[in-house]
Amino acid sequence: MEKAPVRVCITGAAGQIAYSLVFKVAKGEMFGDDQPVILHLLDIAPMEGVLHGVVMELEDCAYHLLRGIVATSKPEEAFKDVEYALMVGAMPRKEGMERADLLKANCGIFKEQGKALSDFANKNVKVVVVGNPANTNALMCAVSATGLPKENFTCLTRLDQNRATGLIARRLNVDVAKVKNVAIWGNHSSTQYPDINHATVDGNPVRAAVSDDTWLQTEFISTVQQRGAKVIAARKLSSAASAAQAIVDHMRDWIKGTAEGTFVSMGVYSDGSYGIPEGLVYSFPVTTSNGTYSIVKGLEIDSFSRGKLDATKAELEAEKETAFTFLHVEGK
Repeated sequence: MEKAPVRVCITGAAGQIAYSLVFKVAKGEMFGDDQPVILHLLDIAPMEGVLHGVVMELEDCAYHLLRGIVATSKPEEAFKDVEYALMVGAMPRKEGMERADLLKANCGIFKEQGKALSDFANKNVKVVVVGNPANTNALMCAVSATGLPKENFTCLTRLDQNRATGLIARRLNVDVAKVKNVAIWGNHSSTQYPDINHATVDGNPVRAAVSDDTWLQTEFISTVQQRGAKVIAARKLSSAASAAQAIVDHMRDWIKGTAEGTFVSMGVYSDGSYGIPEGLVYSFPVTTSNGTYSIVKGLEIDSFSRGKLDATKAELEAEKETAFTFLHVEGK
């Protein structure tokens, strides 16, 4: 018997990341090749013409799993009964814009969308926030979604994990599938900490295989932290296809589970693990099973790593303080 279709909302659906993402979801890469989907595509009213073009292309692909499309600029229509929300749309940072300005603009967006999710989405909706600043946007969305579990709100750091994993594989000249358990800690920003202390290649420690601590503690980290900026410099556009792939990886693993002995990186609502206070959306290594995730416990954190974890925590705390100021003002 055919499975009932799942409803998936993609925000910013007329944008370039979504243009790579929608076809992957419709084809079955996220939920499997036996799971029908209904796509809910949301973008702002001025982008409705472009959105209509995306709809036509989806129809022209004749995907056997695609059971319907809702294309709209109205959140109440976009989030109606959805079980998965891929929050790609956000206000981008423009030239001359301060980070506080970016936080203020996105606070309004994600406050509205969080409320719409709580009002209209399935009560077990799983949310991944992609639009930057992703961690703090996810937090704003979660606190605005009254009545929905905060653990159902995550942000994307899988792109950073994929970047770090690929960099290690290229350094060692091995198949990327042989590199496991590279972790991303903290903020999806230039303070994030790509950590190989618990990673393996073919079952052996990555640190020993690389045999170059100076590279691992300097160039490796900065390359991962700055990769997005380097892509923009080269393409004159931000990462799109790689971001879409990471969104698929994030949600697929959340739903279908991680392999035994393997963890992945997700920005999640902190439970106090590793000295990260509750109330932040912070990237941790997690395992997943039966649609739930668990922060990996008991990993040894050396003094170098401790400094990196604390630095990205401090940035997130400052972002939260700024964002909550805007959230409070707007709520008066």
